[in-house]
Amino acid sequence: MALEIETRADGPPESQPQPPAGAAADPVAGLVDPVTAGAAEPGARTRFKRPQSVLVVICTRGGEFLMLRRTRPGQFWQSVTGSLGPGESPRLAALREIREETGLWAGSALVDLRRSVLFPIMRAWRERYAPNVRFNREYWFALVLETRRIIRLNPAEHLEYRWLPGLRAANLASSWTNRDAILALSGG
Repeated sequence: MALEIETRADGPPESQPQPPAGAAADPVAGLVDPVTAGAAEPGARTRFKRPQSVLVVICTRGGEFLMLRRTRPGQFWQSVTGSLGPGESPRLAALREIREETGLWAGSALVDLRRSVLFPIMRAWRERYAPNVRFNREYWFALVLETRRIIRLNPAEHLEYRWLPGLRAANLASSWTNRDAILALSGG
């Protein structure tokens, strides 16, 4: 399994969606975060989600990848994902999401892949974000386990899980960023 992936320091690859002409190179940078603006302290809740999230690909040393099926939409398969909370770093969000979605404790085993991608937020989910937010910045992490583990799903978020070989997991992934991360980790 290849754990190293190519990263770019100058922004998202050309093949990824780009902001409209004339927009800032990173639509997230420089904006007032509608989630943390006015929040009294980290963890305080406001109306809108923060347009930054984590993707955590969980796999075994033997090359099996954990895939989770969302409750909504029902045929949406993914790795562990979730938005950053107010004042929360990508690493802390990744650790929290792993625990919430799988019941696993990652601790120091969590690997920061030092990769982030910018993607347009699906129209169906835009109502969760401030009206002017159209893009999300996703930070990639990996958790490599010796063997499969029994997963304790959060029934509010996921209906089932599967351990699959890299190519099958990538083909099942509903988002292109998740597919790309699995392929990068599996050497595919």
